[in-house]
Amino acid sequence: MSKFEVTIYNEEVRQKVKDGEHHSRFTDDWADFHYIEIDAPNESQARERAEERYPSKQGFVIDSVLKSLEHDFE
Repeated sequence: MSKFEVTIYNEEVRQKVKDGEHHSRFTDDWADFHYIEIDAPNESQARERAEERYPSKQGFVIDSVLKSLEHDFE
């Protein structure tokens, strides 16, 4: 299993912050990139797992999915 770094933010929060408002459900820091580590066999599965945890219907945007440079020795 490989490790992937997923860069994600929330577009709804980003727009609210830009307008000087606050999202009713998520904190303002979701306007910025969050770096989430996900274990998956490949990039496609990593993206799929990220989308399950952070659905686009709730405003989340996956900016990138990059394989970690660290080696797995398991």
